[in-house]
Amino acid sequence: MSDQKHVTEMDPKEAKKEIEENEVVEIVEPSPNQAKLDRLVDLVKSNIAEDAVEEAYINELDRDLPSIVIRSPYWLKTAMMLKESETLKLNYLRNVSGIDYETYFEVVYYLLSMSTDNQQDICIKIKADREDPSIPSVTSVWNTANWNEREIYDLLGIQFPGHPNLKRIMMPEDWEGHPLRKDYEPIDPEV
Repeated sequence: MSDQKHVTEMDPKEAKKEIEENEVVEIVEPSPNQAKLDRLVDLVKSNIAEDAVEEAYINELDRDLPSIVIRSPYWLKTAMMLKESETLKLNYLRNVSGIDYETYFEVVYYLLSMSTDNQQDICIKIKADREDPSIPSVTSVWNTANWNEREIYDLLGIQFPGHPNLKRIMMPEDWEGHPLRKDYEPIDPEV
């Protein structure tokens, strides 16, 4: 049997010293995409508005994907700039999804540059108020947003002003409510 004590059995000062002496410090290298994220944030702030970016970070769980939260009033103008920018050329909207976080909604756009000289992808997130969720439609920028925005509207109830045909796509037209909302109560709770 070992004569070593567990730190919980030690005097607090002795335990602190033991932890400090044996602490392993992990040195984390910065993401190779950090420079891309910084350039993207600078581009949005200088071309759209200083307060257009709510948050920016590297998503380490998703291939170090540069991710930015854009304030909703600036989204459409930002989307146009991201697609038309000569340095970014984010000309392909790969995916759009909606998330209900109970206190707010979020719509997530995955953008990709299909340019052979500038292949990159980013994630843009837009938050929407719970009481009156609304995010400007970007179907005029990327046509691939069309059915994705309709699905998010149908299942979560987020409005997309400017959408050319915002109506239900999965549920019947007479369906009441939006079934993926966390506050949705089905007519028949047994189902």
